[in-house]
Amino acid sequence: MKKGIHPEVKDCTVTCVCGETFTTKSVKDEINVEVCSKCHPFYTGEQNRASRAGRVDKFNKKYGFDKKEAA
Repeated sequence: MKKGIHPEVKDCTVTCVCGETFTTKSVKDEINVEVCSKCHPFYTGEQNRASRAGRVDKFNKKYGFDKKEAA
């Protein structure tokens, strides 16, 4: 690696709107995020199956796949 062209990597504090904070490495001193692993529905297990099933139904309807035709 060439010397003098890379930014300095330092400890960074990441703050979520839910109040969770953690440290990581970055070229910035502080990062603010809207969703973290503590409050994201996928990681907390609060994501309901209805929202995922609705996406499948929407896809099937969009491309003409129908359950009646498949049977």
